[in-house]
Order: sequence, then structure tokens, then C-alpha cells
Amino acid sequence: MEMKREEYVFGLDIGTRSIVGTLGYRVGTDRFIVVAQVSIEHRTRAVIDGQIHDISTVAKTIAEVKARLEYMTGETLKDVSIAAAGRVLKTKNVYAEYEMPSEGKVTTEHIHSLDSIAVEKAYEEIRSETDHKDKHFYCVGYSPVRYYLNGYPMEMIEKHTASSIGVEMIATFLPDEVVDGLYCAVEEAGLRVVSLTLEPIAAIHLAIPERFRLLNIALVDVGAGTSDISIVKDGSIIAFGMIPLAGDEITEAIARKYLLDFETAEQVKMTVAKKKAVSFKNILGETYKLTAEEAQEATQEAIAGIVDKVSEKIIELNGGNSVSAVFIVGGGGKMPGYTERMAQQLGLPENRVAIRGSEVLQQIDFSETDIKKDSTLVTPIGICMEYYEQRGNFIHVRVNDERVKIYDNGKATLLDAAIHAGFSQNSLFPSRGAGFTYTVNGESRVAKGKAGEAAEVLLNGKETNLNELIKEGDAITIRPATKGEDASMKLGRVLECRKKVSYKLFGKMVMCPKRAEVNGKFQSLEYYLKEGDEVIVHDSYSVAQLLEYMGMEQEDQVLVNGVAVDCRTKLKPLAAVERIVKEKPVARKKVSDRPRRSAFQNLVSEMRDSSMPSGEDPLLSQARPLPSWAADLPIGNPAVRPAQTAAPVQTPPPAGDSIVVEVNQTKVTLLPKPKHIFVDVFDVYPFDLTKAGGKRMVCRVNGVSVTDFTTPVHENDKIDLYWEK
Repeated sequence: MEMKREEYVFGLDIGTRSIVGTLGYRVGTDRFIVVAQVSIEHRTRAVIDGQIHDISTVAKTIAEVKARLEYMTGETLKDVSIAAAGRVLKTKNVYAEYEMPSEGKVTTEHIHSLDSIAVEKAYEEIRSETDHKDKHFYCVGYSPVRYYLNGYPMEMIEKHTASSIGVEMIATFLPDEVVDGLYCAVEEAGLRVVSLTLEPIAAIHLAIPERFRLLNIALVDVGAGTSDISIVKDGSIIAFGMIPLAGDEITEAIARKYLLDFETAEQVKMTVAKKKAVSFKNILGETYKLTAEEAQEATQEAIAGIVDKVSEKIIELNGGNSVSAVFIVGGGGKMPGYTERMAQQLGLPENRVAIRGSEVLQQIDFSETDIKKDSTLVTPIGICMEYYEQRGNFIHVRVNDERVKIYDNGKATLLDAAIHAGFSQNSLFPSRGAGFTYTVNGESRVAKGKAGEAAEVLLNGKETNLNELIKEGDAITIRPATKGEDASMKLGRVLECRKKVSYKLFGKMVMCPKRAEVNGKFQSLEYYLKEGDEVIVHDSYSVAQLLEYMGMEQEDQVLVNGVAVDCRTKLKPLAAVERIVKEKPVARKKVSDRPRRSAFQNLVSEMRDSSMPSGEDPLLSQARPLPSWAADLPIGNPAVRPAQTAAPVQTPPPAGDSIVVEVNQTKVTLLPKPKHIFVDVFDVYPFDLTKAGGKRMVCRVNGVSVTDFTTPVHENDKIDLYWEK
């Protein structure tokens, strides 16, 4: 049966010594047809140890490879697949778990969500271990080591019913500057990157097929600048690594030995590998004829140094143990004595360390008959094959100018891109400031911090939200969400502390704030609560506490609702507190023995008495003359009463109603009278008249200054009464 042909794919292997371009297509699932292949060496050391140093020079070489392939095939090439070397590779092994929304069958979407969570977790761990917190990394590849279904390991979890799924993941990252260098060179050559992978991943795709991955095998891709290492075991890739030592070390050894420039030494190395001897001149003009045996002897120490470092890294990546076998690809692996030395270092038989070439390319066909199948083709063709693994599964977008690759299921959103770019949930969604817990009368409560500001999200310059769908090439700008201020709360904001308790003290109503203890100590309502505070709010005062709050002298005993009690007695709301009046035998006292009263008190008493003559309206009665020292007091202008021939007959004042007024923001009830005047306030409001408390006494009714104590007052009037300092 004829298999369907896939579309063309253009792959570039940008190596330290050369750039290899491969154009071909896949047939079926595992067969690849190479239509054309071009390899061009760098004219200068534009790439060192796998890292692009001279972007413009590399871009020109890429453009030349592209032009040759277009000429050979007649195809116009716009898209390209590339791979990055692992020179500064960061690798993380993590475990992540995904709780299913409801127990049901595991779908491809669930698995990709799980993989994304694992990659994000690996990224966060990489960032936490980096000294420069502003440094960004790009995920160039990841490989699931093992999946879990409801906590149990399982090879294939798709379509199984589960409440939770998990994955052990190995994820690999490169710093942004490495990836950006690759992209800049490719884009300058007029191409667009459609897939990016890691060179070890591309190589392992061909060199160690899945059917071999149950074995513990190491793959070493020996290039010019780096030796990339990957290890498989139990059916999965378990580790990636890199050593910045490879073929260039051999070239440099020849250059130092015979005083050659790097390019000449490279030509000598390549020629002597194919011929028995090579002739050359050094920088002094001396002529040498170097045999293969002499070249091997000159480079033996350098080869040993490379192999020893690679062997140590293999043992480190494999958990401190040697592997069962080693496959070697890449031109550097052909160095004389390389495989023998590695077998010795790893304690393996020499036949267990083998160069993989034509035997792993059985499924690769070449339209050009002159191409030799060897280990140097593994990585370039692997890059092409990796494109088919990624195609249709991933899109590339830019988040805050950082290139991000995400899985594309047709429903990829800005939120997906933000997570893959390394934004945490706290930076995407506003969060409250830190709160604290406290208790009120044993009941636990929480003071919440203030809410932060939401993230600002722009898609291609237009403001949108995190649920917006995205597509290939979108430009996304995200201003992170903020965290609100931490909780701050005064004791006075506690609900119970806002309420007041009322009592009738010595004939007048008083309102008192609730009293509160914090951690066993009474505190002001201005006290700021903190974590763990225990608040006790008291609903009542004792007699002593009430007198103390009102600034009055303590009493030994008082009457509470007509019952004699001591001052430790707790008062219920609206309790009436009165003084105990002790009866004494009537006796005439000397004037000097009588309680002394201030002149001002006497004056107020006279004003009260004179304000209620029998059968006469107090507001119309004539005021008695004032002493000269009281001229500044608000008691009206002195006037002389008409002389009376006989004392008036005193009769009880007519009955009346009490009224409620507000004195200094405290409601008080005036005693029942037909009509009330300002001086009546002194009967029910505690105001010290025995001594002056300031320069002058301020008296106002509803904001209007009182010039006469006989000024009428009415229900709900607001009265100000205080000494001006």
C-alpha cells in the first residue's frame, strides 16, 4: 500500500564548524526522504562551543545554504526547523500532579495540561536557583519520564478513568540570549523558525528508537565545540547534559604542537583522518609531513581529557552508576582511540561503546546517490523529524518580547502563554495583602488585607483579558497584577466596640463606650490589632468603673435601682445609680460650719429661684441685679427689681414634661418642668462650677452663644458647655 507523503521540511544544524541544511519529507510515520542536503563550513570562528558569537556572519552562511537548497530543488524556503546546542543547558527533574475536574476519562488535553504544569514547575525551580532573578530561560525540550494514574505508575494514561494524574518530567532550558542569537541569525537570513529543539533530543530521535529505551543507554553527540549527552532507561529519557569539549580540542592540540593557525590545523586533522599522511607548513614556513600514527600520538592527551570528562558526566547523570552501553554520533566521535578510552573509563567491553551511523539510518532514503550514510547525519535529519513531532502541536508567540512556545489545541489563551512565559498565578491575578486572625470573646475572626490591582494585558497592542484566544506570532504585553496592602485594623473597628451602654447616674442618662481588653490588658480604641490578639469586650461597667469614667469621686455605697450595693457591683444596661442620703439630726450650724459654696454657684441658684415666681412666666420676669464680678458671665444685663411691700406667696410650680437635649454630644434628660431654660442643664450634667476651668465659660445652644442663663431650651437642642483655655 502506498503511504501518504508529508509536506517538505527544512532543517538547519548550526554547528561550531559548519552549517548543514537538509530538505526532505516524511512518508508514513517513520520513513524520511532527503531531497537535498548542503553543508558549508564557517569561514571564521563565528560559532564557539555551540554558541553563536557573530550573528551577521552566521546569517550570511545560513542564507547561502538556503539559496543552494532552493537552486537544487526549485522550492522557495520560508520556514525552518533548528536545534540548540546544550552549552549552557539547564535541566530539571520534577514531579507534577493534576486534579481532574471530576472523575472521568483522561484526554490528550488533560495530559498536555499536566505537562504544562510540570514545565512551569521546572521553570520556577530554575529561576529560584539563579543569582540574577531578572534572567529568563526558554524551554527547548521536555520529556515525560513516567506518568501516574491515581498515584500509581502507568505507561499510558490516556482514556483511563482517573481522579488525578501525575508525571515525572525532565525539562531542559537555555538562557534567552542563546535562543535569541539563533533566532536573530535565522531571521536575518530571511527565514522563520517553526520548531526549535535541543540537539541531544534531535539525535536521540534516530539514534535510540523507543524500542531500545528500556535499556540503560547513553547517547553522546560529539561535535566540534560541545559533547551533548542524553541517557535513556526504563523506556524514557531520564537525563540531558553537556561538556564544552569536543573536536576543537583536538584541532587546538595539533595547532599548539606544530605552530599552526586554527583553520590549517583543522584541515590537517580532517585530512589525516582520511589519508595515511599529510604535508603542511607552519607559521614559520617550516614544512612537515604528518602521519596518522604521529597525529594520534600528538592528540592522545587531548582525546583522553575529553573522554574522561564525558565519562564522568555520564556517570553523574546516571545517578552515580555506569550505563549498559554508549552510542556515539557526530564527527568528533571518529577520533582515534575515542571509543576505546570511553569503554575503559566506564568499565564496559569495547563492543558496548559504538559509533552509530548507517545502521540507524535504515529508514532514511536519499534522492542524491552520492551522500554517504554516517554518524554526522544523525542530528541534521533528527532536526527534520522533530518538526513533525511538534507540527500542529505548538505555536510561537512573544510575551513581553520573550519568545514562548506553547501547545496549540485551538483553544490556547493569553493565560496559557503567560504561564509558559513564567508568570506565576500571583502575578496574573490580583491578590489581597496579608491578613491576620484574632478573637473577640472567644470567636475567631479574620482581618483581610486590601485587594490588589488586576494585571494589564495587551494583545497586539489592544487591551484585552487573559481568556482571549491567541495564534501564531501574536505579541503579548503583560503588566503584572499587584498585591494589596496588608490588613490594618484599630480596636475601635470591632463591631462590639462600636456599641455603647447607657446608665442613669445620679438622675441623668449617660452613654459609655464598651470596655475592651486585649490579651488581658485594657486598651484604647486606637490600639492596632495584630495576629493572634485575644479581645474581650465587656458589656457592662461596675459602679466604680462608671464613676471613674465620669471623673467622679468614688462612693462606698450607692443605690442601684433602689437597692444599696458596693462599688464593685456590675451594672446592667439602663440601671439607675443614686447616692445614699443619710439622715442626720437637725441642728443649727454656725455659719462657718456650713458647706462653702462658690459665689458662682450661689448666683446660679439665685437665678433658678428667681426664674420661677408664683403665677408668672419665668421668661417675662425681671432679672435680679448681678454682682460686679459676674458682669462677664452669660446671665443677662443686671436690672433692679421693683421693691415689694410684701413677700409673694410661694406656690408649687405647675407640673410639666422632661425633655432630652444633647450636651457636648451626650444625650441628657432635663427634669420635668412646664418650660425649660439653659440653667436647668446644670441639674443633670456634671459641670464643675466650684472653680473656673479656663479664661471664660463658653455656652451655646444650637451653635448660638447664650447671653442669658434664662434662655429657653427645647427637645433635641444641641448644647455646647466648656471652659475656654
